[in-house]
Amino acid sequence: MWKILGKDTMYIDIANTWKSRMMELAGDDDKSKLFKEIVESSEVTYMMNGTTEEHTFFIRLSDDRTPEEIQTLADVSLEILKNSESPCVSIEDTVQKYQVIITNWHEPEIIGLNKTPGMSSGQVFKPIIGSLDAPGKPNYKYL
Repeated sequence: MWKILGKDTMYIDIANTWKSRMMELAGDDDKSKLFKEIVESSEVTYMMNGTTEEHTFFIRLSDDRTPEEIQTLADVSLEILKNSESPCVSIEDTVQKYQVIITNWHEPEIIGLNKTPGMSSGQVFKPIIGSLDAPGKPNYKYL
């Protein structure tokens, strides 16, 4: 059985369980309140690398977060994970390796319903194609 910070969960619900457990374990001081606000408004995703058996939790922040807020988020996260009585991730009572990544990088979507404006496959390659046949460029195949 999967356990995230001491709570049983299914694989498909790991990110939501981790997010809720981190907020439960945060405490009630000012830094913890800011931590809860940031985590609540952020997207938390999970990925498992089957080769290295590492578990990764991504906290995806909005672009309007200040460096001080991000530092508070990192400090409180580290404090929670170091002081937790239960391991962050365990499978059948075997403690697993994990990492937490705080980022504001949003992968552009090239295809699909939610394409990022300006990122369709044709638009991405137009500058490259344009530079190859631009006027005044010699064709090195025929020199």
